Amino acid sequence: MADKAKRALLSVSDKTGILELAAALNAAGYELVSTGGTATLLSDNGLPVTAIEDVTGFPECMDGRLKTLHPGIFGGLLAVLDNEEHRHTMAAQNIDAIDILVVNLYPFRNTVENPHTLDGAIEQIDIGGPSMIRAAAKNHKYVTVVTNPADYDELTRRIAENTLDEAYRFRMAASAFSYTAAYDAYIAEYLRAIAAPGSFPDTLTITFDKHDTPMRYGENPHQQAAYYAWPQQNYNGIEAAQLLHGKPLSFNNIADAHAALALAKEFDTPICVAVKHATPCGVATGATVLDAYTAAYQCDPQSIFGGIVCVNREVDEATAQMMHDIFLEVIIAPSYSGAALKILTKKKNLRLLALPGIAQKPPVVWECKSVGGGLLVQESDAADIGDETHTVVTEKAPEKLDDLLFAMKVVKHVKSNGIAIAKNNQALGIGGGQVNRVWAAEQAIDHCTEALGADILRGASMASDAMIPFPDCVEAARDAGITAIIQPGGSVRDGESIEVCDKHNMAMVFTHMRHFKH
Repeated sequence: MADKAKRALLSVSDKTGILELAAALNAAGYELVSTGGTATLLSDNGLPVTAIEDVTGFPECMDGRLKTLHPGIFGGLLAVLDNEEHRHTMAAQNIDAIDILVVNLYPFRNTVENPHTLDGAIEQIDIGGPSMIRAAAKNHKYVTVVTNPADYDELTRRIAENTLDEAYRFRMAASAFSYTAAYDAYIAEYLRAIAAPGSFPDTLTITFDKHDTPMRYGENPHQQAAYYAWPQQNYNGIEAAQLLHGKPLSFNNIADAHAALALAKEFDTPICVAVKHATPCGVATGATVLDAYTAAYQCDPQSIFGGIVCVNREVDEATAQMMHDIFLEVIIAPSYSGAALKILTKKKNLRLLALPGIAQKPPVVWECKSVGGGLLVQESDAADIGDETHTVVTEKAPEKLDDLLFAMKVVKHVKSNGIAIAKNNQALGIGGGQVNRVWAAEQAIDHCTEALGADILRGASMASDAMIPFPDCVEAARDAGITAIIQPGGSVRDGESIEVCDKHNMAMVFTHMRHFKH
């Protein structure tokens, strides 16, 4: 079989850069084969193009559903050109090789991320495109496949330099399989959520997008890392924030920023959350963002140094000036006044994140945790503390239920075993990550008294993320002057804790809902 001119098949939904690429291919002597709208675009711009039906001898039909699924196309993509039998078949069946395939797929994801119908989404499931991409990628020894417009410049350069070598084709094939895998995973998750909402599938097929934020390293300099966003979660979290100032966030910055934002989303009133090593170290509400920040700072002026701060109101000039006075790694806010930006941008190492929808309550999403070679997946703890059942189990009712609920919102975001102490909607002490609950209580109490004085806890409220199994936590709270406790309850020794409360005129409330955070 005599050698024929090289051919490139172009069929793209995203037309970005396709005219320039087609012109370069044409100039390099490639025959351009194309489908539907892509063929029309090329022809309208004066480029010679062979319609797909002229290759297959079969018209595009069924509203474009059937056009490329034909031996004339797939034979050209799959033929092993070093195989004599394959070449003989090509000659006998009048099949020409396809040397370059440039394809991107129907915009399924864009369709379902905007108002749509199920029928409309189904119609955007590409069939021929993924099949051609997979065929070309499998046969990468002979075929170059490109699916991303961002790769057109390199393809153009390599055509000009005649460097379409096998190593390049292999790299493009790997990228192509990732592209189709992500496309299919997005479709699979969309359909699963409709067919079996809330279920966990036998095979988990999810896809993540690499975030623009580069990672210099992971938790430590010797660990490589990357940041990926899970687009179908619709969380409106750090992945959606805009970096207004400062260098890119680090691995630890992102983890800490998420922890601060997740706690801030518990509140509708002005709130300030300070976090260090993914643990709250200062939390307070106030009439204004300045009041909230001032109170949160007072919770722990030492630990907030080098921490992450999240507020759910615009940062104004006065608040910015106070924030400027200490070293902070990251500030997260819905917006910043012009005067605030002038103050805060003077610190080149401070990152400023803007998240306009910061108050949006998070939906129930899937949380994942890597465990060696496996993955734990669970629904997020999206329970609203205010909506939980609050049963007073002591003779005395709490005088400040708001403080109890505030403390419970805080401890929900503290590593277990977790204890939070609050007064007047301000966190006074936080103890977390302890293997013994009384140690967590003692840690929270000791921090309060050392930093703020022994009298600060008189009339305060304490929250426990899980049941209090022994009365020792209650006794420690009593000795510190705490007068109200909120906890899930459920211990076989609840009666002993209630008895201590009644004996010392303390209030205890059961929520009947645990908030472990491991």
